[in-house]
Amino acid sequence: MKLSKYLHSLAVNINRGEGKYFNTYIFLAVLRVCLVFLPQSGYIHPDEFFQSVEIPTGEEFKLEHTRTWEFNNTMPIRSMALPLVIYRLTLNVYGFLAMYVQFLTGWQICTPYAIFVVPRLIMCLISFVSDWSLYKICTTYALRYDVRLLALASSVVSIVFSTRTFSNNIEMALCSLLLYVVADCMMHTNSVIFQRKFLDEKYNACKTIVEKVKVHKLRYILPSYRVNKCYIVSTICVIGCFNRPTFLFFGLPIVFFWMYRGMDAKTISFVDFHLRFFSLLACGIPVVILFIVADSLYYGFLTLSEIQYMEVDINNFVVTPLNFIRYNIDPVNTAAHGVHPKYLHVLVNIPLLYNILGVIAVCSFGHLLYRFSRNEYLHLPRAQSIVSLMNAAIFVPVALLSLVNHQEPRFLLPITLPIIILHAPKLITGFCITNPFSETNRLGEFVYRHFLCTKASANRLLKCWYAGNTILAIFFGIIHQGGVIQLTEYFQQNQMTTFQQHSTSSNVFLVTSHLYNIPTSYLFQPSTETILINPENGQKYTRKKQFFLYEYGGLPMDELQQKIKLLLDFNELRLHNNQQNYKLYLAIPSSLTEELSIALFKSNYTMIKYQRIKSFYPHLSTEALPNFFRHHQTEIRTDVFNVEQKCSFYENYEEISPYSTSGILRKFSAIIHQFGLVLYRVEVRHRNTFSQ
Repeated sequence: MKLSKYLHSLAVNINRGEGKYFNTYIFLAVLRVCLVFLPQSGYIHPDEFFQSVEIPTGEEFKLEHTRTWEFNNTMPIRSMALPLVIYRLTLNVYGFLAMYVQFLTGWQICTPYAIFVVPRLIMCLISFVSDWSLYKICTTYALRYDVRLLALASSVVSIVFSTRTFSNNIEMALCSLLLYVVADCMMHTNSVIFQRKFLDEKYNACKTIVEKVKVHKLRYILPSYRVNKCYIVSTICVIGCFNRPTFLFFGLPIVFFWMYRGMDAKTISFVDFHLRFFSLLACGIPVVILFIVADSLYYGFLTLSEIQYMEVDINNFVVTPLNFIRYNIDPVNTAAHGVHPKYLHVLVNIPLLYNILGVIAVCSFGHLLYRFSRNEYLHLPRAQSIVSLMNAAIFVPVALLSLVNHQEPRFLLPITLPIIILHAPKLITGFCITNPFSETNRLGEFVYRHFLCTKASANRLLKCWYAGNTILAIFFGIIHQGGVIQLTEYFQQNQMTTFQQHSTSSNVFLVTSHLYNIPTSYLFQPSTETILINPENGQKYTRKKQFFLYEYGGLPMDELQQKIKLLLDFNELRLHNNQQNYKLYLAIPSSLTEELSIALFKSNYTMIKYQRIKSFYPHLSTEALPNFFRHHQTEIRTDVFNVEQKCSFYENYEEISPYSTSGILRKFSAIIHQFGLVLYRVEVRHRNTFSQ
């Protein structure tokens, strides 16, 4: 019934012309879903795997996986309750359905592609909570929703970030939902208070008892508004804090507006303010207990037998948000993840995520602070208005997050909805309606006419918005560390299968440098910790580890060469003693191939041979940016014995004029080649290893 009313109201608004951009929004929403099924190769940050889907995937399908330090059993700082429900439960249901599909049709749908896509599809569906919340807020306050939905759907936050398995995306959905609930409560409270004031005036004006009784009955049936939706607000806050304790920063100003609503009326006092506060605490206790028990059971602090025999004390419980705060409150710990300047969020991250709207938001808030400093209170929004709520939801958490040493753009995803609600209409109207400059200021008049308010300037703003989001979507969604996922798929599909066909006692070693961490679970290697039973004799055993990953971050090529030599020497010794075959691979950005050649030549390790297996495009590592002024080889030659051929290559390269067609094409090819990830097979020259 509610869905039919929602669709009917939507159709009525579109017919009235209030949904001019709604068709474009539908197209972008469909595009958001389609890009999930055509997986983007871009790799934004390792946390999109290692703080969310890596552990549930590995545990559900009994695969080798990486458990990062946040999930250690001694002092875990991340709750596993939500990842288990969102990812593992969904993968469990999908695996159950895949089993029956295979039994009935013979189709195998539980593939690495599906395991990669299903979690992203879940996050994509969760992202539409923000879209729904935005629409409901706009209809509640009679705001134009079509241009706001268009801005939200065309943002790089929705197209790229929202479909990734970041815990920040769940935080953004919860903040959007909380904003809608609080905004609806504010509207409801103002409406009830207005009606009560009206009825009080009617009651005082009544002259007979009968009239007063009628008005009193009307006052009696007025809905409650003092603590309405308290349990919903409290539950959202608890879930948000266990998902990411930084939700405290985002939820604090929103919850304050929920407690402060109606305080300008005589019927609401500070007693009601404190009543709402303690009601929130009381309503949140059951959900807090549920999360604490779930985490304690998962991390082994609490067992079912201890519950059965009532052998439970305070040491059997773990509160992950408290551990998170204890860890991050120490500046030394946060500095270990990177120290950033305090202004990074305001001056860099907000414009980076929201481009022109981010600049408008910062400038608009600066203008509000300027008016406040000049005591122009009449020009400021009312304290309990939707504008004040949205401004507080943006800049209070940004100010608090700016106090932390480590700052990343994804930390600001929850402020997406308030920025869109406040400033998205400026994309079609311009910065401001009235001219803020004096008539004698010719420069100001020129800026106003051409950039701030005219239709032409609005078109420029909308084009800038589209262009900025398109560039960022290509960068983060496709190019940035784009070869890592392709490398993982390559090993999963080709190398590991071929390798296991040669010998069950063979090992694969993969060395990486200047790359993000590889999600081990997507290699689909059986877990070496799973206990198996031999059906013939009933003996228990575990699989032997065959894949070894060595990730060296931003290690220089000279030191990386030494690491490779040590690894080769170790495996050659084992091969000589135990006849155990091995394969050694090296994966680096193609922009570092010349440094690798130089490091190999300087080391004079004549027994090492590099053979290029495959290149993955596109790939851009900010730790190894391309050098556009370098004569980069399209075919990598790291063979130190072939010095003459190498020198002749450079001689031929220099003989070609850089201004000729051939020279320009070679230069273009050299530049394009640096946007890739190269996989090498590292071998020893004195023998022939088994085939690839």
